[in-house]
Amino acid sequence: MTEAHLFALGVLLAWLAGIRVYLTVFGVGLAGALGWLDLPQALQVTQSPWVLGVSGALALVEFFADKIPGVDTGWDLLHTLLRVPAGAFLAAAALSPDGHLGAGMLATGAGVALASHVLKTGTRMLLNTSPEPVSNWTASVTEDTTVVTGLALAFVHPWLALAIVVGVAVAFALLVRWFWRTLFRRRSRALPG
Repeated sequence: MTEAHLFALGVLLAWLAGIRVYLTVFGVGLAGALGWLDLPQALQVTQSPWVLGVSGALALVEFFADKIPGVDTGWDLLHTLLRVPAGAFLAAAALSPDGHLGAGMLATGAGVALASHVLKTGTRMLLNTSPEPVSNWTASVTEDTTVVTGLALAFVHPWLALAIVVGVAVAFALLVRWFWRTLFRRRSRALPG
């Protein structure tokens, strides 16, 4: 892969880590272990049997925890401390031919992971205001599918995957912004003046 492709891959991995960090690490490691992707030196740690085992087990726990309203919000808030540094590492490691992580890519990865994490967490907090669990399950399954599909597409066509991620992120951000503004307008009208 060229350096530009590795940059796109790094940004994508950071974005996906902001949504599902364990599934992202497991997917990268599995792709490297099975020979589907020639991982840069700094990312080769993800194909270790220990990293694969732990990230796979935690991805399974996250799969179930994320389907329960309220638990998913607590899980997301707790994982703010993990998703952002993991996204920073994945982004910098993708662009590291010698194993040294660049500060610029670490900062880029942290920013990208934080943005996707805030968007995911904000959306899920809105969905948790609904009394029925179907919207929460649907959002969770959509996130799972997005990460798996995003990883598969990122390994084959990183620029296409990056364009899709940016488009979806902007659309979701605009939708969340519209929803919040609508919600607060209704509340301010409902308050006695």
